[in-house]
Amino acid sequence: MRRALVACASGCLLALLPVAPTAASASADGGAVGARLLGGGLSGRLLVTLRQDTRAHASAATAVAARAGVRLRRRIPQLRTIVVGPATGATARRLRADPRVSSVRAERRFSLRYVPNDPAFTTPEVKSPGTMVEWWAQRQGLPDAWELTHGEGARVAVIDTGVDAGHPELADRIVDSVDFDDDPRHGPATTDEVGHGTHVASLACAAPDNATGLAGAGLGCGLLIAKTDLTESSVARSLVWAADRGAQAINMSFGTDGKVAASSVTIQALQYAASKGAVLVAAAADDPVEQQGDPANVLQPTGTGGDLGWNLGLTVTAATGSDQRARFAGRGTQISMAAYGTYGGDGPTGILGAFPAGQTELERPGGLVPGGGCRCRATLGGDDRYAHLQGTSMAAPMVAGVAALMRQLNPDLAAAEVVRLMKEQARRAPGGGWTADLGWGILDARAAVRAAAAIDRRPPVSRMFKPKVRGRSILLKWSGVDTAPAGVEASGVDHYELWRSANRRPARRMQIVKRTTLRLRGKRGSKYTFFTVAVDRAGNRETAPSAPDVRIAVRRR
Repeated sequence: MRRALVACASGCLLALLPVAPTAASASADGGAVGARLLGGGLSGRLLVTLRQDTRAHASAATAVAARAGVRLRRRIPQLRTIVVGPATGATARRLRADPRVSSVRAERRFSLRYVPNDPAFTTPEVKSPGTMVEWWAQRQGLPDAWELTHGEGARVAVIDTGVDAGHPELADRIVDSVDFDDDPRHGPATTDEVGHGTHVASLACAAPDNATGLAGAGLGCGLLIAKTDLTESSVARSLVWAADRGAQAINMSFGTDGKVAASSVTIQALQYAASKGAVLVAAAADDPVEQQGDPANVLQPTGTGGDLGWNLGLTVTAATGSDQRARFAGRGTQISMAAYGTYGGDGPTGILGAFPAGQTELERPGGLVPGGGCRCRATLGGDDRYAHLQGTSMAAPMVAGVAALMRQLNPDLAAAEVVRLMKEQARRAPGGGWTADLGWGILDARAAVRAAAAIDRRPPVSRMFKPKVRGRSILLKWSGVDTAPAGVEASGVDHYELWRSANRRPARRMQIVKRTTLRLRGKRGSKYTFFTVAVDRAGNRETAPSAPDVRIAVRRR
């Protein structure tokens, strides 16, 4: 029996109550659990935020747990957070009475995003003449985007159920991996008992040009795999780990029902990752609801979907092949944009992606999909390590892969700029703006990557040469160049600021000039220093040097 969250009075622990499966959750679908929560509920542990930095005072974490008479399970020093268990009301009261403790709350467990149960999606594959297996790539402009950048060196973090590292789509894609899954039944991060993580990771970074399967949205990107048990602390640790390892985009195809507000630990972890330059991408709900749950509702809170200035991250809903919101997908003011999550109609029963070699929990009779399990496994080129799955979980990694392409092409762009560009460049009806069904529109990789390539954020540089001095005449010469990352068009130097210091007084801007030579007359017996500051046509301004470029003295006679 799955477990549900039950609200209680302020300050008390959330109760765990067994809940019988509903009629909706008891039916199977084509590779998804739908409204049924996978792993949702409470972890049976407590999230404890300390008042002091545990990196500097590691013993504090142990001392706090010992005083409360509870076991220390995890530490997240970057967030001043520890996880203790088991969770009881008495333990929570003792912890709250400790002056070293800032907050205590029951730790929740996220659930993976899936499509709702629907018998129309139960067959392994429905072939549609003229529809390619990877139809979503062409429709979202990915081949055109790949002409501008192949994404080599880009890093996408996938926080999920691990991956089958032996799969030909992923074997050479994994840059690093970590296991934050405490379930003893599960193996390391390079294994995937569920199947969800392998599928999601392949849609982001499946190996291209290997004569096998498909190519991920991020083409040449590498993967940072964080295997999670979907508890809040596990997800928080995964976010910190991915950010510290240089993830340019972080995919989160999981969430809650939103009935309980996101914990401060989750919020801080998301903010931490964003501050490190990661584009955060979360799947919207797998039901047609307006409350997307966290982490999605932290990235795009209620009422902010239509605000281009709100750029913590992207909440992605699922569109169909007919460019409509999938009937199972979340909607409303917490939606940022959409990507394809199903074909719909009589086309393929979902999005084809990589799948583990062994039987997965999604397929196992009596497992995550009640009844006979999903009938989602598919064969491609004689290889049955693929599956058709549909849902917001499939849409999100497409967006994450493109975000990584943009960050790799133009590393001078801030993560918030990438988020805004993806919303601005999304494909929508002519004259249309933000809508409750698709947010700012459907992912347009071509337009988004081209927009990233057109933005010059790198300042020019200049250098002054040794001047020629004859009597009081001073001839200054300098050069300047405006550079940009490969694939990005430099705007070019627009003008130079000439700065001078006389007789050790503070430097002052003398002139703004467009040429690279200037003749001046100095005062006899004076000493001067000069330097230039270049400014390009995009408004980027060179940082003033720590020391002047040249020093000269004008003779008294």
